Amino acid sequence: MRALSYARATDMADAIATVSADPASAFLAGGTTEIDLVRLGVTQPDLLVDINDLPLAGVEDLATGGVRIGALCRMNDAARAPAVMDRYPVVSQALLLGASEQLRNMATMGGNLCQRVRCSYFRDGASPCNKRELGSGCSALEGLNRGHAILGTSEHCIATHPSDVAVALTALDAVVHTIRPSGSREIAIDDFYLLPRDTPELEHPLEHGELIVAIELPSLPLARKSLYLKFRDRQSYEFALVSVAVALDVREGVVEDVRLALGGVGTKPWRARQAEAELIGERATPQQFAIAAVAELEAADVHEHNAFKVELAQRAIVRALTKAMNGGAQ
Repeated sequence: MRALSYARATDMADAIATVSADPASAFLAGGTTEIDLVRLGVTQPDLLVDINDLPLAGVEDLATGGVRIGALCRMNDAARAPAVMDRYPVVSQALLLGASEQLRNMATMGGNLCQRVRCSYFRDGASPCNKRELGSGCSALEGLNRGHAILGTSEHCIATHPSDVAVALTALDAVVHTIRPSGSREIAIDDFYLLPRDTPELEHPLEHGELIVAIELPSLPLARKSLYLKFRDRQSYEFALVSVAVALDVREGVVEDVRLALGGVGTKPWRARQAEAELIGERATPQQFAIAAVAELEAADVHEHNAFKVELAQRAIVRALTKAMNGGAQ
């Protein structure tokens, strides 16, 4: 067994300085993903810096009308915060559908955004995987790829991003706040996730030692009429085959505004901008919803076992939009 050192940070500056100084170190929050990867030997840090004592667990209203969620806020706490439930129901629903009750009591918002892919080839520690060892190949291309991505893929990786709440946050244009040794910065959620392209080992633009401190939800009246639908192999704890986050504003039968994002189909939380463009200004009908869904999935790149996701995603988009138009009722 490898030796592993542990330190408990007393403040943010201490945590950032400690991790930044050691390339073989990592932050430890809820540990629901990091510890798994360490046990599997997929990641091999020499030092874990526990940040759970940092004051980053609150949910607060902003003067702008938005909400700021601390990076160490547990998933259950964020899901059940009155401001989130009332103003951003899609976020609350995505969180509650995202894991078991036990995991949601431990997992943090910042950790959820940074969780690694659930591809079995990445996690077995032995199969060729460009995320673990760049240039070794992608076993999923010709392997068991039923759960893998059909959008945003490359010849180097087709793994889907597993987070549910990241899909909801992407639909709402959330902003990730971080602190790094050179100072603080803000990262738009859609820029926080990188497509694999030729660098599948890079999933985020974070520097080593850069700490997520908060997630900001902008003031968005449209978000009050939002919802999250998740389609999976079983209704108990399971990752999405396809999921849809939608916020819809229909006035006199016409789509005034819409936000749409997909999970389970992309190598990153997938903002369905093509579908949005097909919807705005058009009649809010199932026929138009289907046209938008087809347009979004035209770019799909399917493999042997995941071609079914094209039709499933199209149907999911239509169902989500129809449900949102009806005020969330089935």
